[in-house]
Formats: sequence, structure tokens, C-alpha cells
Amino acid sequence: MTDQVEEALPVPFAALRPALEAVLMVADQPLDELTLATAVSYPAPEVAAALTALATEYDDQGRGFELRNVAGGWRFYTREEFAQVVEGFVLEGQQARLTQAALETLAVVAYQQPVSRARVSAVRGVNVDGVMRTLISRGLVEEAGQDGEHGATLYRTTSYFLERIGIVSIDELPDLAPHLPDLSEMEEELASAQGAPQPVEPEPVEVDPDGA
Repeated sequence: MTDQVEEALPVPFAALRPALEAVLMVADQPLDELTLATAVSYPAPEVAAALTALATEYDDQGRGFELRNVAGGWRFYTREEFAQVVEGFVLEGQQARLTQAALETLAVVAYQQPVSRARVSAVRGVNVDGVMRTLISRGLVEEAGQDGEHGATLYRTTSYFLERIGIVSIDELPDLAPHLPDLSEMEEELASAQGAPQPVEPEPVEVDPDGA
């Protein structure tokens, strides 16, 4: 029997406008019409017409965002009349206060970095997984490779942390390290504590200081 080569069925094109919206939604910079045409597999003239139609549609519907062609590239932007709302939301998130637990955990990371979660937990005496997630999501702590001996993920403070406290490097931190436990003295305690459950510290819940 003669071998027959099955031809791949063509992938149906997605609807042009939704496809453009999907690509533009994840774009972190303006995209030109040729780039967008390549992404959605449509001719550039059709893409140009669809983009113009989308921009007009958003304007007519009074959406909170708009599609603009700036310097030869298309991108979603917040509509000017709602800029104050967005600014207030962003600033509120940046100014939200860290809980005492988060501050203590951040201090341990800052002075003992790079350091694993297990070691931070040993210093604080509680499981810090939830607090570490908060610090990472706030951009204050980041991963810093793995411990060559145990393979544990290590963590360090970020450049944003330095910016927020107004220093250039961690060498400028106040000399508080002598007041923290020496991690080398805790190796036995860590080894003996393997498998033993630690008290879990609840993830910090940020409360509006004004009580709203």
C-alpha cells in the first residue's frame, strides 16, 4: 500500500478584533501594525482597519480605556478622565503598611541574605511562608538561586527595597546584625526540627488605618 501523507488541516483564523484585543492586552509596549498582523495572521491593511474601528468603538462606548496609535505603535491606555482613579489605586497599594510580622521577616532576610525560608522560620520561630509570599508580591524580596548543600531556594532583598529605605546597598544597613541569632549556631536545631510542624503565622491582612 502506498504511504499517504496526511495534510495538516489549516488552523481557523480567530476573529480579527478579539485576536487583536488579546495580543494588545498582554503587550508591555506599543505594537506596530506589521507586528500585530504577523501575530494574528491577517493582512496588514485589514489589521489597520480593525484597529481604527476598535479605537472608535471604545470611544463611542465610553470605556475606561482607549486604544491609541502613539509613535507608530498601538496600545491600550487609561482614559484621561479616569487617570486620578487609577493613580489613587496604585498609590494606595504602594503606601499600604507592612504588618509587624512582615517587617520582622524582612529584617531577617535583609541581614542574613541570601537565606532560605527554613532559616528565616528558624530565626522567627514560626512558619513564614505566607509572609514571604507577601514580601515577594510587594517587590521587596526575590529569589537568589539555591543552596548548594541542601538545594533550598534562597532569598534576598531587591533594589526596590533599597530604594524604599533610601540606601544604595545593603552594606549601608544599620549595624543590627549582632542582635540577630547566628545561623551557624542553629544548624543542630534546624536538623532536629526537620519534619516537626512549626506554628504557622497567618498571612498578613492589611487593614485600612482610617478604619474604612
